[in-house]
Amino acid sequence: MKQIISLRPTNLTEVAEFVLLGLTNHNLQVLLFIVFLFVYIIIVIGNMLIFLMIMVTPSLHTPMYFFLKVLSFLDICYSSVTLPKMLVNFLSEDKRISYVGCATQMFFLLFLGASECFLLAAMAYDRYVAICKPLRYRAIMNENVCLALTALSRFFGNLVSLLQTVWVFTLPFCRSNQINYFFCDIPPLIKLSCIDTSLYEMQLFTATILVIFIPFSLILVSYILIISSILKMTTAEGRQKAFSTCSSHLLVVTLYYGSGSLIYLKPKSTYSQDSNKVLALMYTTITPMLNPIIYSLRNAEISGAMKRMVNKVMNRKILFPGTQFINHANSITMN
Repeated sequence: MKQIISLRPTNLTEVAEFVLLGLTNHNLQVLLFIVFLFVYIIIVIGNMLIFLMIMVTPSLHTPMYFFLKVLSFLDICYSSVTLPKMLVNFLSEDKRISYVGCATQMFFLLFLGASECFLLAAMAYDRYVAICKPLRYRAIMNENVCLALTALSRFFGNLVSLLQTVWVFTLPFCRSNQINYFFCDIPPLIKLSCIDTSLYEMQLFTATILVIFIPFSLILVSYILIISSILKMTTAEGRQKAFSTCSSHLLVVTLYYGSGSLIYLKPKSTYSQDSNKVLALMYTTITPMLNPIIYSLRNAEISGAMKRMVNKVMNRKILFPGTQFINHANSITMN
């Protein structure tokens, strides 16, 4: 495979493009293309099903499912920032991405990633109110509050991504324009700078603390109060129902925050490009793929709504793209 190498001068304005080296240099490009194309299709179809099901099912028009609908939309957008370009690069010898294209990809990746961090915190707060203050739930978690929390998650996501993208792309890139990664991210781009980046790395660490640990702390406090409230319930059925409404969210939080924290909070001395690629795949690809599966299999209302929707479609004998996927999902949930 032809390898594109281009060294750039220290003047930042002369950097016109980067080269994404991708996941591996081995002769597995076609196989990886097939695998990740399949994964991308599952992400789009799975999250779109969740999104549409919540839209058309009146019983799911509650704050919890409103946030889940937003999460599904974010997951589709999030994976679409990186996967299409990665799929093209698997089959192309030209792996270049323009300077503006790289900055744009980073901006939207950070924007959607930070927005999802704050949205997961909002979902934890929703579960706290539902379990700890059930009589006031509808009054507290009204439509305006849900919209405000969603808007705040996007505002903070936009603020973080704008500041971080501008900060990274003011660095002079003079060592090489080859990014040993499958998308434009902060750690591999910092490695291309020819100046001392210690101060910038400290700023990145601080920003990561704000973006990851503030929402995570809110999630942690919410679940401490939730668990305390559940343990005080007198019936086993009530405790089981309360735990079941939280388990899916907890699993998603663990997958998303775990992989993201390991990348952005890892000490420089232990930095490994290969291990970071695997972790990056977790939060950009695997987690968006697993989210609809987790919520479908572990949430009785979602699986029930899916069964009703499939039965309705089958009874009316309506055929549309994706029917085979839905039938397969229905057979899984029924089993």
